[in-house]
Amino acid sequence: MLVLTGGALFNLVFWQEKLAVNLLIFDAFILASIFCLYPFSLSNRSVGWLMLGHLITLSAVIIHNTELSKLACATTLMLIIAFVQYEHRSVWYAVASALANYILMIPSFFKCLSSVPANPIQFYVVRKLIRLAIIPAGMTVVFYLIYSSSNDVFQAIMGDAERAIQQFFDKILDWFAWQRVGFWLLGFFITGGLLLQTGYLWFSKRDMVHKDQLVRRKHNFKRWKASAVSDLLSLIMGRFAWNNLALKSENSVGLLSLVLLNALLLVVNAIDIIYVWFGHAYRYSMNLTDYVHEGTWTLIFSIVLAMSILLFFFRGNLNFYQKNKWLRYGAYGWILQNTILVISVTLRDLYYIRHMGLAYKRIGVLFFLFMVLSGLLTAFLKISKPKTTYYLLRVNAWVGVALFVLASCVHWDELIAGYNLNNLRSIPLDAEFLLSLSDKSLPVIEKNKEVLSSESRQVLFMREKQFFNEQKNYSWLSWNYADSYVKNKLGELSGKHAGGKN
Repeated sequence: MLVLTGGALFNLVFWQEKLAVNLLIFDAFILASIFCLYPFSLSNRSVGWLMLGHLITLSAVIIHNTELSKLACATTLMLIIAFVQYEHRSVWYAVASALANYILMIPSFFKCLSSVPANPIQFYVVRKLIRLAIIPAGMTVVFYLIYSSSNDVFQAIMGDAERAIQQFFDKILDWFAWQRVGFWLLGFFITGGLLLQTGYLWFSKRDMVHKDQLVRRKHNFKRWKASAVSDLLSLIMGRFAWNNLALKSENSVGLLSLVLLNALLLVVNAIDIIYVWFGHAYRYSMNLTDYVHEGTWTLIFSIVLAMSILLFFFRGNLNFYQKNKWLRYGAYGWILQNTILVISVTLRDLYYIRHMGLAYKRIGVLFFLFMVLSGLLTAFLKISKPKTTYYLLRVNAWVGVALFVLASCVHWDELIAGYNLNNLRSIPLDAEFLLSLSDKSLPVIEKNKEVLSSESRQVLFMREKQFFNEQKNYSWLSWNYADSYVKNKLGELSGKHAGGKN
């Protein structure tokens, strides 16, 4: 019943509307339903933190109405549902459970439907009600005709009522148009995926089996010798991979590998410190795009390689080998040098922004670098404690969710337009890019339109005209602060421009 109601509500509030106030209504219905079904989940700390993040993203949708805020809001809602319906600690497994809900939604719905006890209304009850209603209904029709023919005011009021009823049924019939039916099915599917638990607990069980703290395990030698890891080590190290000195041999290989990699990265970092940190001078002949992207891809490859190497060597009992001190020092040095590489790429990106302006990818690089620092920190904790790979992935996933929520609190298009137009002395004007930004940036561009060419001004005029035409098609369900601000601000600026001409 809740799924069918949710599908109808989805159809009612989202049909031909933007995600705005209507999302608040639908979200309240979903959360009220899920917490009524699982009231015990309110005491779950993870659910509490996710609720805080979700409320922040929901507010961001009403205030900024960006695609990022909408995506963050939907993501946090799905995570809340997964943590309420299943037992989870990791975001990765929770996402898998949420996806399983949607994959198995149709079978879950029919299973839930079949479990509802049948309670059919007896035919004689219906027949009795109809028989009792015939005489009152007939008398009402007779007197309605009498009063209508004798009282013009009553006839006019009833005529208005008839037209209102007719319009109401016309709207009801609109619900049975193919497009509207398809939209209702979409709402039914979305609501069902959120409210129906599939009962598929594999991801939940796997999640709860994993531990954060790494413990020493006594391996079955024959089974380990037949494993893929043993084959890989045997290929590289020969008989030293599986004799009684295997840990010692693996420690030696790991130490030598980290020494060589640290030496190689030390040269790269020394060059960056000399030429990027302290000796950077921008020349117009430089290709800043290649300059930044080269460092970014180097960083990505380096971090993936670093994580893979560290996870390989510190995957198991080598963490508890008494003579692994220098191997740990080599890993710490490798992490430190990758941190220096992060700083170098950050400086490259900031140089790029200073001379070429803000853009999506340049901002995205900064967020990526923050996640890299989180990964390096958790890698350090994994080795020093020691922790499991599950711990590293779990913590970084939560950091990613928090960063996603915080990123939704900023209207990046407005920030980009404002920064680039306020720094035209050092940043070349990219009118095509500015005019491709969302509607919230229109007042900023309108305020600085004297720097645009006549062709770009015409594009700006068409964008503003399109914005006002789209707003006419929306009801109060699509209200959000960003659109309201743009309408008011463009009206003020138009008035000022008209006053200046007079």
